[in-house]
Amino acid sequence: MSPRADETPRRGREPRRGASRDLPQADDSGREDDRTRGFGGIGDARAYTPRGRTVREGDQRTRSPRAARDTDPFRPALQVLDGGRPARTRRREPEEAPPPPQRRGREERDAREPKGRTARGTTRAVPAEDDEWDDTPRRPGRTTAGAARTRSTANPRRGAAARTEPGARTGRERKVAAPPGPRRGTAGRAAKAAPPARPASRRPAPPVPAEPPKLANSTRRLRLGTVLALALFATIGVRLVVLQVVETPASAQSLMEQRQNRLTDVTLPAPRGSILDSSGAVLAHSVEARYIYADPELVTNAPTTAAKLSPLLGVPSSRLVALMAKKKRPGGGASRFEYLARGVDIAVADRITGMKLPGIGSDRDERRDVPGADLAANLIGFTGEDHFGLEGIEARYDDLLRGTDGKRVFERGNPDVNKGMLAKEIPGGYSSYRPAAPGSSIQLTIERDLQFEVQRILSRQMERVNATIGAAVVIDVRNGEVLAQASYPPYNAAKPFDFKPTEREDVASSVIADPGSTHKAFTIGAALQEGVITPDSTVTVGPGLILGGKPFADTHRFEAGTKLTIPGVLAYSSNIGTIRIAQKLGKEKLYEYQRRFGLGEATNEGMPGEAGGRLLTPDEWSGSAWGSVPIGMSVDATLIQMAAGYAAIANNGTYIQPRLIKATISGKDGSVTPAPPPVTREVLSPEVASQLRTMMESVVDAKGGTGGRAAVAGYRVSGKTGTGKMLVEGQYTKHNAGSFIGMAPADNPRFVIGVFADVPDGTGGDVAAPAFSEMMASALRHHLVPPSGTDPPTFKLKQ
Repeated sequence: MSPRADETPRRGREPRRGASRDLPQADDSGREDDRTRGFGGIGDARAYTPRGRTVREGDQRTRSPRAARDTDPFRPALQVLDGGRPARTRRREPEEAPPPPQRRGREERDAREPKGRTARGTTRAVPAEDDEWDDTPRRPGRTTAGAARTRSTANPRRGAAARTEPGARTGRERKVAAPPGPRRGTAGRAAKAAPPARPASRRPAPPVPAEPPKLANSTRRLRLGTVLALALFATIGVRLVVLQVVETPASAQSLMEQRQNRLTDVTLPAPRGSILDSSGAVLAHSVEARYIYADPELVTNAPTTAAKLSPLLGVPSSRLVALMAKKKRPGGGASRFEYLARGVDIAVADRITGMKLPGIGSDRDERRDVPGADLAANLIGFTGEDHFGLEGIEARYDDLLRGTDGKRVFERGNPDVNKGMLAKEIPGGYSSYRPAAPGSSIQLTIERDLQFEVQRILSRQMERVNATIGAAVVIDVRNGEVLAQASYPPYNAAKPFDFKPTEREDVASSVIADPGSTHKAFTIGAALQEGVITPDSTVTVGPGLILGGKPFADTHRFEAGTKLTIPGVLAYSSNIGTIRIAQKLGKEKLYEYQRRFGLGEATNEGMPGEAGGRLLTPDEWSGSAWGSVPIGMSVDATLIQMAAGYAAIANNGTYIQPRLIKATISGKDGSVTPAPPPVTREVLSPEVASQLRTMMESVVDAKGGTGGRAAVAGYRVSGKTGTGKMLVEGQYTKHNAGSFIGMAPADNPRFVIGVFADVPDGTGGDVAAPAFSEMMASALRHHLVPPSGTDPPTFKLKQ
């Protein structure tokens, strides 16, 4: 059975919603004490429900017009009441008393509406005698149904009588404030009544701010970050210890082998320096080309690939197959780079690249180019396919010309994956780069134009006399510079292997021969310097003499007791007269002057493999040496040695070491470094040298002289013919080694030219003097040397 409406609920009487638990009592005047009110109005009531439930602001059935006007829009939707009161209190002005609330008795309400029912048929709870309605002034308007009713929240099992009994209060009953005025009854709507004015003294209290969100604990985060950082460093430290201490050498070796297999070495060729003439014209230089290489790890079919490359590269297939075979490098790891050919023409390299052979590639290279072909080829020499000098100046100064090759090492991907598509440099992998240092260039003393003329004249004359070999040297008397140095036969330095090694020799510095009668000038000059003879001296000659069991005679037969002057001895090239002068001089002094004139040792002009010749020391002289050595027999010398000795006579008796190198030009900054100064020494006094030069003019100008074919029109010429034997592997040949060495102008010499030819028959005056004449004329004209201003003297050759 449902409890009675007037009984106290088990949990006690609950206050009606919208009112405080202890309702204020009206005084005699029918007003309530505002100080005992639980809250200020319907706005406070709507902010709280007894069990923490809020009345939705959007529920228009229970929202009063005052709520929209009185509610703070930023106030939280839920406010917790302390002891049934809201958190805020009303403030009232002390000087103004609140207006008396309107008392609404039960009789008045009963007269306006039926008990227990609302206009919409819902049950409403009738307030008790001491209940009051909110006296807050309200906005005129229509009262909603929800605002004019109260909902009972009593137990639904209770009877309707308990819910509708007048004055009964249930525990779940809620009072909804409604504007004052006529109530809507069962018959219809009551007339709207204007709400009373709100007292000016009542102001809403400030809303209670919402509690700020709870922040995370910063100390906890700091501790957690510290722990993670320490754990990370500890892990790294442990790993380092494991790598350096715990791992075995075998594992370390395994790692190194794996890395070595990925490394690729590429040689970066250094640009080779050029060889220039005295004016800076190019005699030999490097031009752009290509090199063809193979990666043995990527080559799929070596024999087939070699067969395709061999005709293009000119390399045998067997050699190419060997180069493309897989192999290990000396330092460990597979070889990933092998040269197949160097200096390949760009067109040929492009053709090979277009074939797209697996593991075959090309890159930039250089090839040695000799613009003049055979011009000074015997001096310049040539290089191999690896750009190393093999002969000539290219070999002598290879370290200077070649520079230092660079090197690039990098890691490459696995060639066995995806048909070698990963065989490329690994970004961020190991890489080292050492740039190539270009080689320095060498500037020679050779004059290109004069060299060309000397070679042309020599070749034509040697062909005319059917010579096997020949040579010519042009020396500047003032400084010892070699202006031209030619050899016969010439060869093309661009295709050196098309010629025999003997055809590539520089005859002037490497071929040894008896100088013959050209040596007589040294003997007579030494005698003049030592005072044994004078320019006016005479020498008795005859048909011949025997020394050490060997007969010696003159080409020009003289009767016994014939006296020759010193110019006559030179002009007729008398062997007997020269031997007589040497006997007066002595072998020790002759040997001494031979050394002063530069015989017996290499001149070090700059050519590799220069022969030093050989002299007989005085204790080595035999009985016949008294006859052979003074006339240039039993003396081994090169043409450059003899020409340098004659240059001493032309240079007023001062010997200047001949030289081919003028300067070096740095490949880095282009700075020019002159060659070291040549070695000089005094051999003859200027007076003796002048006397000897004058007497040597008789060889060319005197009637019957042996060198008449060496004359140069307009210039006085001094010189000496010679005929000896060439020495080959320690044995004299059957051929004649004819030569002529002279200077011009004789009164003030500028050049010394020596010509040598190995011929089946003939003398120096026949095979060498004509070539000398042409060469000297060309040199004098080339340097604009003025003709001699005086005529040659008249010589008396015999007494």
